[in-house]
Amino acid sequence: MQRLNDRQAEAVKYIDTPLLVLAGAGSGKTSVITTKIAYLIQQCGISAKNIVAVTFTNKAAREMKERVGKLVKGKASSGLTVSTFHNLGLNIIRREYKILGYKPGFSIFDQQDARSLITDLMQRDASADDNGVDQIQHCISNWKNDLIIPAQALEMARQPWEQTAAIVYEHYNRMLKAYNSVDFDDLIMKPVELFRNYPEVQQRWQDKVHYMLVDEYQDTNGAQYELVKRLVGDRRKLTVVGDDDQSIYAWRGAKPENLAQLKEDYPSLKVIKLEQNYRSTSRILKAANTLIANNPHVFEKTLWSEMGVGDEIRVIKCRNDEMECERIATEILAHKLRHENSYKDYAVLYRGNFQSRLLELKLQHHGIPYHINGGTSFFARAEVKDIMAYLRLLINQDDDNAFLRVVNTPKREIGPSTLEKLGNYANKHHISMYRACEEAALEEDLAPQYAEKLRRFTGWMDDVSRRLQTSEDPMQVVREMIADTDYENWLMQHSSTPAQAEKRMANVWFLVDALQQTLERGDEDRTVEDAIARLILRDMLERNEEEEDADRVQLLTLHASKGLEYPHVYMMGMEEELLPHRTSIEEDNIEEERRLTYVGITRARKSLTMTLAGQRKQFGEIIDTMPSRFLDELPQEDLVYTGFDESSRQETKKMAGKMGLDALYKSIGA
Repeated sequence: MQRLNDRQAEAVKYIDTPLLVLAGAGSGKTSVITTKIAYLIQQCGISAKNIVAVTFTNKAAREMKERVGKLVKGKASSGLTVSTFHNLGLNIIRREYKILGYKPGFSIFDQQDARSLITDLMQRDASADDNGVDQIQHCISNWKNDLIIPAQALEMARQPWEQTAAIVYEHYNRMLKAYNSVDFDDLIMKPVELFRNYPEVQQRWQDKVHYMLVDEYQDTNGAQYELVKRLVGDRRKLTVVGDDDQSIYAWRGAKPENLAQLKEDYPSLKVIKLEQNYRSTSRILKAANTLIANNPHVFEKTLWSEMGVGDEIRVIKCRNDEMECERIATEILAHKLRHENSYKDYAVLYRGNFQSRLLELKLQHHGIPYHINGGTSFFARAEVKDIMAYLRLLINQDDDNAFLRVVNTPKREIGPSTLEKLGNYANKHHISMYRACEEAALEEDLAPQYAEKLRRFTGWMDDVSRRLQTSEDPMQVVREMIADTDYENWLMQHSSTPAQAEKRMANVWFLVDALQQTLERGDEDRTVEDAIARLILRDMLERNEEEEDADRVQLLTLHASKGLEYPHVYMMGMEEELLPHRTSIEEDNIEEERRLTYVGITRARKSLTMTLAGQRKQFGEIIDTMPSRFLDELPQEDLVYTGFDESSRQETKKMAGKMGLDALYKSIGA
């Protein structure tokens, strides 16, 4: 408590009514949450097993748990729940799976699994193209986030594509149930439905939750808001921490208005503002405050700092996008050498992933090491997941998710209708789908030719499993299994170029080599099954975090930068139709783009440089750009412009003024 400022200490000690801690960027919100958990246990006598703290990422949950462990020693912290929303939902479903109509050991479909199923369903109507599948998947996800069931979605549908999406949604949900599976959005939706339909189950969970703390509350969607409300119940022992100015995830269902809704649902809500920033210089905070003041606010706040005034903010205009990337690369190199910094002290933030390609080439040219934050991890690649699913099925035939992933990969003429009937049969008899294939009674539900195709697959897998257990060289059996599937040829057919197919197949052999090394590093009596299990359990997230500690310049999108901080930040592409993005301009959603810019600015601790290109190459065409309107919303006395002539500065001001007037006319309905 001694390390906290007055506002932080007040937030920790306040437990009388629901509390909203309005925590600005870099204001020490994690310290408040972790110290409050310790305070509740040590000073308020609330048992750790009756405290639930939720956040949005595994990394944040892990950090919270570690910090609480340092504050609360021994058994006093046992039973404490610190998890992500989705892990909390998963735990509820695991406890209540029978009431929800699932078998034990249900599977979770990730985004790729879900997309594959939606594609199969749409191909029945010959209506699947990449854009259509992505749009419908996004639509289904939004419906689940808003707790809208398929029947309601169909009723609400106005456009033909919305009707198609609603019908696909109904089939998709039915298939998931048949497969004894849930998707990522179900992890929140199913517990809410459970609590709505079974008051006695809701009461049982409310009895467990004597105090609840929620981090990053501005990022909650409709389903998450209701889940919190139902868990807290009439006890209303709740602290939420959030910042409406950092709400940048509307595109995935987040509702910043949930902060304002708290005042409606909890009239006795207490609001405490954390405005002292421990990260950035006063000049950087002044820029952030001035920019975000252009957005409407339910709760007003102004960040301040004792870190000194700091350097002026530089705005550099380059001739084109190539020169912009060259300038950033050479500036980082020169600044690092002059100040004897590390490469990891620098971050380059951008609106879209495509902006990093040219920058990578320039960094490589100058020998500057870099790391793309949020890139696809090795184990998340489709080909790696395919082969891992084969391996998982070899050591656990009851793994329905692995079975579903590989039974028709490569194609074996086993379609979604066959798998739905198989799934329903397996559910009815409380057995896995793999075991259901081998039952004679299956032919009562499935035509003999389809049952035969399934048995051909399981028979082949049984043979591989037998050879694996008896062979002196089990890795050779694994290689033969991959060859038998003709997976390499299948990749050739499903990759955009032969070179990409080769690259993907190289990933498969890299996985096999990793398995071999895991086997060789073990004890003499370690089996290949043990090695596969260890490979499955390897925590790739931990490994990625270790990689981030290496001395490399960090490249990441503005969305991915939230929650992070760097001594020196470059924000590139400060242009109209890039930041703010063209889509947001067309949809009149400038406020979220402004919040995104605010997040970028507040990542910087010591220095901030903004860059833009006078011309940019798009779809093979060179276009002239306009500076972002957000540049004119910054405090001009704190900016140093380079590469601008007076006429272009005046043009920028004129454009910003016109846009301001347009917005004013729109707001008054003129």
